Amino acid sequence: MNPRIELLQAMPVFGALREETLEFLLGLALPVARAPGEFFFREDDEAQSMFVLEEGKVVVVKHWNGRQYVLAHLARGDCFGEMSIMDLRHRSASVVALEPCRAIELSGAHLLEVYRQDIEQFALIQMNMGREVSRRLRDADERLFRVKVGAEFLTEYVIRST
Repeated sequence: MNPRIELLQAMPVFGALREETLEFLLGLALPVARAPGEFFFREDDEAQSMFVLEEGKVVVVKHWNGRQYVLAHLARGDCFGEMSIMDLRHRSASVVALEPCRAIELSGAHLLEVYRQDIEQFALIQMNMGREVSRRLRDADERLFRVKVGAEFLTEYVIRST
């Protein structure tokens, strides 16, 4: 079997898709390469595609008050940029290569071609992307909750101990 197909089948976003659908998508996809320090995209860029990392490692960063904050580290088999396909908004963060990277770029137009060919497979991709974005949102909610509870505990402890 094609190693690129195996990579996609192992990912939540493409889980349960038929091999021929993945071959069709790969036929449309654009190969992308980035050297260390190069951006796949920057925060606030216009967006129309997502990326599947085939090789290498990247970091997801967000800027605030003149500082850069790391949101996540991603490696082979991870995807990024799928939010833009779902919400049609600008990039919410930047993604930069930490080492030489190869990725598959899939646009909304590529997914539209899947829709035209097989609406059930298209619906499955959309549901899988929604699940992945929801999973990431739950993780972010949990981290925010822990920070908030920790801050309230520290504030309460300081008030009680004085």
